[in-house]
Amino acid sequence: MNYQKELEQLIEKQKKEQKVPTLLLHSCCAPCSSYVLEYLSQYFKITIFYYNPNIYPESEYRMRVKEQEELTKKLQCVHPVQFLEGSYEKERFYKLAEGLEEVKEGGARCFKCYALRLEETAKEAAKRGFDYFTTTLTISPLKNAQKLNEIGQAVGRKYQVEYLCSDFKKKNGYKRSVELSKEYGLYRQDYCGCEFSMREREVK
Repeated sequence: MNYQKELEQLIEKQKKEQKVPTLLLHSCCAPCSSYVLEYLSQYFKITIFYYNPNIYPESEYRMRVKEQEELTKKLQCVHPVQFLEGSYEKERFYKLAEGLEEVKEGGARCFKCYALRLEETAKEAAKRGFDYFTTTLTISPLKNAQKLNEIGQAVGRKYQVEYLCSDFKKKNGYKRSVELSKEYGLYRQDYCGCEFSMREREVK
């Protein structure tokens, strides 16, 4: 499925109807969110939801939160962007990772991590009455966009809030995020975030 095309069709429909819906945007980090915010803030009223209990160590988590909050204030967006930090629930991530510690990045452990973060986003979106929710994760060439969209749609149905399908790396989205990162002097980490991905990167 062409998720980017689906998104563009939805945006066109909203423009014709002169609607600017609310969107809860799960963000994994400031660099990945940069292009997504620049793009989607033209069409949605966005609140960034920073929920990433997988990040290791805690000092790295705090650095990424600060960077995300600062970018939210600095980035020039069509509609103002709000910031909401979720709980840093490390134990939830480690519980789901049990038995999958040695699985390579991009496998079953990552899929469970996607589900944890997307479900929490859907739950928060439903609780706060957002029209849509989605994630910046599909901007990464290393993330499985099909799996992310499947999970997003499933948890959206569970919490009765609409998931915004995406593949943000399309149309030079990832390239633009790199450009914006340089423009705003953003810290770009060299591993996804969890302890296991950090170890894998160190070995490589």
